[in-house]
Amino acid sequence: MAISKNSDNGNEIFPVVDEDGNVVGKASRAECHGGSKLLHPVVHLHVFDSENRLFLQRRPDWKDIQPGKWDTAVGGHVDLNETPEAALRREVREEIGLTDFQPVMIARYVFESDRERELVHVWKTVTDKRLSPTEELAGGRFWSLSEITENLGKNVFTPNFESEFRRFLSDDFPH
Repeated sequence: MAISKNSDNGNEIFPVVDEDGNVVGKASRAECHGGSKLLHPVVHLHVFDSENRLFLQRRPDWKDIQPGKWDTAVGGHVDLNETPEAALRREVREEIGLTDFQPVMIARYVFESDRERELVHVWKTVTDKRLSPTEELAGGRFWSLSEITENLGKNVFTPNFESEFRRFLSDDFPH
């Protein structure tokens, strides 16, 4: 849900899923992000432009996970009783104001950090439409391949973005 805020809502309820995406329960954001390792679904959209640059968002400093780092253009949680596809469209509209786009699914995988486990549904799209980062983000911009590769491993990006870039996106750039 898009609201102006200075912290995440720890009481927000997420679906808990198995590795196939089947809902097996529910838990609060605080539980899911507090070290329980309850697997919960999220969506990511990587947005390219016609110059093959990749749009990244800067996470606000108030976020409970990876504050202040550069990340996937759009990332968000799937709400209880919501499909990943519906969550993708909602999050894209809420975070960068884009409503007319053609997503292509590229992967689904489990990401695990020291605090959480996520079932990540990854899409990409190409657009030259103006993107308008909302108050949910601390800005955003397009990055070239060289800018991204020069900053990998330097604590500039979220670990999840770096992992996805290396696994799924680096081949999308001309070498």
